[in-house]
Amino acid sequence: MRTLLLYGDSNTHGTLPVTALGQSARYDREERWSNRLARLLPDWEVIAEGLPGRTTVHDDPVEGAHRNGLSVLPAVLESHRPVDVVLVMLGTNDLKPRFSVNAGDIALSLERLVRVILTSGTGPDGAAPGVLLVCPPPIIEVGCLAGMFAGGAAKSRALAAEVAAAAARAGVPFLDAGQVVTVSPIDGIHYGPEANPALAEAFAAAIRAQFP
Repeated sequence: MRTLLLYGDSNTHGTLPVTALGQSARYDREERWSNRLARLLPDWEVIAEGLPGRTTVHDDPVEGAHRNGLSVLPAVLESHRPVDVVLVMLGTNDLKPRFSVNAGDIALSLERLVRVILTSGTGPDGAAPGVLLVCPPPIIEVGCLAGMFAGGAAKSRALAAEVAAAAARAGVPFLDAGQVVTVSPIDGIHYGPEANPALAEAFAAAIRAQFP
């Protein structure tokens, strides 16, 4: 059985759309796209490593340094080794104005994560894990999170092309989740229930095609 590691943020964790700051409700275990994906890939062990607020490479001055996806990545890889494939879906939290980055910067940060994985030696027999780089769908500035993500919507719409180019530079396959799902109109960041089966199907198809 091969191992698929899902490395992401609240949308990998399974966080429900929120109507007030501080809410942290989560989809039921069987409803989350990560567990649906596991059922679609019975020959894989699927491990969800989703942390709400996780960034690509930034310490969060508000939510804490542990949100930095780069600093914790080596430990996560070594904890689950051997890892055959890592699905990386990050970048949404980088859109917060506190980080002062643009779409190109976010893509470069994702490329840095990919290169850490490819040089980690945490795959089978000390080889490199494979990587599927996923661009999250564009956000909308609405609801209680609008201020936290002010100015992020326009940047998010430019992200897919930049992340696709980063994947090409790193030599890994790319998937645009914005072609599969949209964010919830409730908070503009998290996914509604209809996204769970759609993402699971899309990711299962990509894993089967890219890592037969």
